[in-house]
Amino acid sequence: CCRMPAVKDTPLANAVFWAAHKGNVALLQLLLNSGRVDADCRDKCGTTALMVASYGGHRECVKELIVQGADINYQRETGSTALFFASQQGHNDIVKLLFEFGASTEFHTKDGGTALTAASQHGHASVAETLLKNGANVNEQLNDGATPLFLAAQGGHVPVIRHLLASGAKVNEPREDGTAPLWMAAQMGHSDAVRVLLLRGADRDAYREDGSTALFKAAMKGHSSVIEELLKFSPSLGLLKNDQLPADLAKSQPILRVLRPKVLNVTADDNRCSCLRVCLH
Repeated sequence: CCRMPAVKDTPLANAVFWAAHKGNVALLQLLLNSGRVDADCRDKCGTTALMVASYGGHRECVKELIVQGADINYQRETGSTALFFASQQGHNDIVKLLFEFGASTEFHTKDGGTALTAASQHGHASVAETLLKNGANVNEQLNDGATPLFLAAQGGHVPVIRHLLASGAKVNEPREDGTAPLWMAAQMGHSDAVRVLLLRGADRDAYREDGSTALFKAAMKGHSSVIEELLKFSPSLGLLKNDQLPADLAKSQPILRVLRPKVLNVTADDNRCSCLRVCLH
C-alpha cells in the first residue's frame, strides 16, 4: 500500500501533507485557515494528515489538525489510526494528546493489530503503559493469535513485558500454532526476557505443535545463556513429543558443557540415557 506521506490530488492538499510531515505548524495553520482544504484530506489509501503528523511526532501539528476538525479515529485502508502510528513510533506525548481529544484503543488493523500490539512489538514501554492506563486490552490478539506479551517477548523488550504482566497479561497464552511467549523468547536468545517470564509463572515445558520446548529450541539455536536460565527452573530433560531430547540439537561444545551436568542425571530407566551420554561425551 502507499507510504506516508503520499502525493495528494490537489496542490493545497499536498502542501498540507508536506507541512504535517515536516512539522511546519505555521504553514499548516495557514493552509487550513484558508478554507480551501479540509483537515481530513486523505490519499488513495486513506492516509490523513493527522496520521502523518502523529507518525512523525509533530505535536503542534497534531493539535492544530484536531482543533481544525480532523477525525481523530479515522482508519486508513489497512485499519491503522493516528493512535496506531504514534504508538508504533514511540511518541508518548502524541499518544497522550490523542487520548485527551477522544482517541480510542478499540480499532484494529486488517491483521488484528492495535496501538498496544504496535507499541509492544517495537519496545515502547512508556507508550504501552499509557495505552494500558487508557483502556487497551492487555490480552488482545492478532489474527494469528499473537498477544502484546508474545510480541514483546519476541523482541526481548523486558520493560514492556513487565508492564504487560503487571496489567494482567496471560503469561502462557500461545499463538494459534501453539507457540508461547517463553518459547519465542528462547528461540530469539533473549535470556533476560526468559528469566522474567519464568519468574512470572511461564510453563517451562510447554511445547509447540511440532513437539519442541523452549529448552529444545534454545539448544538448537545455541543460546547458552537462555539454556542456563531455563535449567534454573528444572525443565524436563526427557523425551519430547517428537521423540527427541533437548541435547540432541546442541551442536556446540559450550552448549554441551551447560547441558551435561543436568542431562547426565536423567534417570537410569530412560531408554535413551546411554545414547545421550554418548552424545554429550
